[in-house]
Amino acid sequence: MSETLPEGVKYVVPIKQVEKPIKMTDQAKTELQSSGMMDDKGKLKIKGVSPKMVKRMKLEAVDCPVLKQDIGFLQCYVCPNYFSRPVGKVYCKGDPL
Repeated sequence: MSETLPEGVKYVVPIKQVEKPIKMTDQAKTELQSSGMMDDKGKLKIKGVSPKMVKRMKLEAVDCPVLKQDIGFLQCYVCPNYFSRPVGKVYCKGDPL
């Protein structure tokens, strides 16, 4: 059974678990702060997401098809290419950054 992708989605990227959180880039941190998801001290506060879930998200990574490297899920979450997250995978638009 093949899955039908939403319009505009080029990639389905599996989410994998990691031992240690992958360091977030300064650009991603700036993006989180400007959107109000991170305070000045670097504490993540995503509306509608519990602190327990944020802690679990820090231990998740994706092999980004745009950047061609492993990145933390939270960095993927703030990327303009992020579309949605069905169970165990991420839909990515795949546009150049």
